[in-house]
Amino acid sequence: MPTTTMTAVRLHEFGGPEVLGPDEVPVPEPGPGEVLVRVHAVGVNPPDWYLREGMPDVPAELRPTLNLPLIPKTDVSGVVEATADDVDDVAVGDEVFGLLRFPAPEGGKAYAEYVAAPAADLARKPARLDHVHAAGAPMAGLTAWQFLIELGHDHPSPFQAAQHRPRTLDSTTTVLINGAAGGVGHLAVQLAKSRGAHVVAVASAAHESFLVDLGADEFIDYTTRRPEDVAHDLDLVLDCVGGPDSGRFLRTLKRGGALFPLYPAEYDPDEVAALGVTTSATQVRANGAQLAELAGSLDDGTLRVAVDSTFPLADAAKAHERAARGHIQGKIVLTV
Repeated sequence: MPTTTMTAVRLHEFGGPEVLGPDEVPVPEPGPGEVLVRVHAVGVNPPDWYLREGMPDVPAELRPTLNLPLIPKTDVSGVVEATADDVDDVAVGDEVFGLLRFPAPEGGKAYAEYVAAPAADLARKPARLDHVHAAGAPMAGLTAWQFLIELGHDHPSPFQAAQHRPRTLDSTTTVLINGAAGGVGHLAVQLAKSRGAHVVAVASAAHESFLVDLGADEFIDYTTRRPEDVAHDLDLVLDCVGGPDSGRFLRTLKRGGALFPLYPAEYDPDEVAALGVTTSATQVRANGAQLAELAGSLDDGTLRVAVDSTFPLADAAKAHERAARGHIQGKIVLTV
């Protein structure tokens, strides 16, 4: 007899990690263009806790309508259980991973035993990776890819009028990655290095050997040295921390250089113009084709996903508590 209900983590109110709790809900049915995935692991990402909190930092006039109760979020690895009639490039039994429906506000509803997933958002799971490591790859990997390698879409950015354009990375390029040990940062280090760039990684001392092992050419411990005081003549800064202090990196760039903040940041336009540099950002979007390219690099070992910690699905609240403590090395993953 087919399963009709499943365990899912749902929000009935917005707030801290304690609002995350398991519920028994119906198994979703795949709609047109979708497949049903039996979830084996779920990646935990910053948008998960923004959603859990009700997006309080988003201005009221821009805040999307969020209908409670809802199931967070987007990163998933699992096995296809069923397909819609119009899906012919994914088959029952395929192992897949993906970033689902992002940046749709309520996301892919992935904190669950089953999820209905757009086939276009999925790629075949790298055979080299188990489901835990595969679940850590989609959002972080696609963010690094779309900022650094190829945007892959023509959707307008919510952060700027001009479309984001990645810079060419090669042996003549020096890239500084701030927040290099985190989910996006540790994959960005490897992507930049795979293109031949000279990579300067910024993190706390506890992460030095980890980042050097991933390929960083230089390491700056931000707890003992201010990176903006010691780094100079950079071609590109990928600031995985962003926010109000991001402008401190402007003067580390050579003329013609660029600063890419992952999180919204404001800069003095007169300073940017006087320095002859640019700033640019975008928002990651689900993209199965790009994820398939990343899968190739994950399969051949060019890219590695580090897992900071794992928690059972029912302990999603504990996973969010771990995230709140910071100093994450790689990704936090829920196991199902």
